[in-house]
Amino acid sequence: MRQQYHIYLSAEQGAQYAILPGDPGRVKQIAAFLEKPRFVASNREFTTYCAFLEGKSILITSTGIGGPSTAIALEELASCGVHTVIRVGTCGAMQPEIMAGDLILPTAAVRMEGTSREYVPIEFPAVSDFSILQALTKASQSLPSCVHTGIVQSKDSFYGQHRPDTMPAGQMLQTKWDAWIKAGVLASEMECAALFTVAAVRKIRAGAVLTALWNQQRQDKGNQNKPIDHTSAIQTAINALRLLIQKNG
Repeated sequence: MRQQYHIYLSAEQGAQYAILPGDPGRVKQIAAFLEKPRFVASNREFTTYCAFLEGKSILITSTGIGGPSTAIALEELASCGVHTVIRVGTCGAMQPEIMAGDLILPTAAVRMEGTSREYVPIEFPAVSDFSILQALTKASQSLPSCVHTGIVQSKDSFYGQHRPDTMPAGQMLQTKWDAWIKAGVLASEMECAALFTVAAVRKIRAGAVLTALWNQQRQDKGNQNKPIDHTSAIQTAINALRLLIQKNG
């Protein structure tokens, strides 16, 4: 069986489900919540463990930061036979009612990045798979975390958001940022638009659960952000996969 060029996996793993953190250092942590976790491969930003849930093989593969590497991981996982993926990631909240540590379930993503534009024209929406969103919603209801469901913004430049005044394109960046906030966009991150678009093109299912690391709007007003951990997001993703496996096999 042919090994994929970047993620060093093949269809030999026999997995149809995957969890996708961005951080390679979080892969082992997520795998520990499942049965019989074992290291499989690591190359560049792509680290993979394999484990079991409801008797099914689950891959936990890191994507690194941003749309380009997320698209590579998804393309190669799809070539290995994976048909359902859930991103477990982080984001910066944009609405004042969202606190650090809250969970966000993206319904769709603003395509303010470049990767998805090489798949389909910009008019095509980047949306989460509905069945995954339903499973994530149900899974999150058993946890104490506050959950928000709605649109997120995907960008390519972390510092374009955090230091727009230092950029030649700063006025444009700030104008768009203000527009997303006024339109009710919940949070900013760097992967969902590419994830949802590539999944749609490759005919696989993709969804996401994000932990709000901080709220820039609250911080700018002098409000403190609290320390957070990723356990609730991990448990939500795993319980959602359990529901999907029980329903679809």
